[in-house]
Amino acid sequence: MASAIRGSRVGAGPMGEAERGEAIARSHVSYWCANGHEVRPSFAEEESVVIPAEWDCPKCGYPAGRDKANPPSPIKNEPYKTHLAYVKERRSDAEGSKILEEALRKLRGDD
Repeated sequence: MASAIRGSRVGAGPMGEAERGEAIARSHVSYWCANGHEVRPSFAEEESVVIPAEWDCPKCGYPAGRDKANPPSPIKNEPYKTHLAYVKERRSDAEGSKILEEALRKLRGDD
């Protein structure tokens, strides 16, 4: 006995896409990144739709703008800092040594 839905997917019907109604009018907008990649997402042609000034390039991840001659600059990410790196920014080596000696004295019971 064969299954009636064998080989079909959810939402598929005898009419296919026409069953869902007509597609809304769309326009493609070009964006360019600093590497020269062009991205062309589509947006609905409605008054309420706001077209963004920048779009992320799917090829390199850089921000892309609508002016091909003047694309936005790539974002400079600072490298991850450890807790120790932040402490070293606030304390000098001499201060660190002094704090370490005080902590060791307390542990040894030299107070």
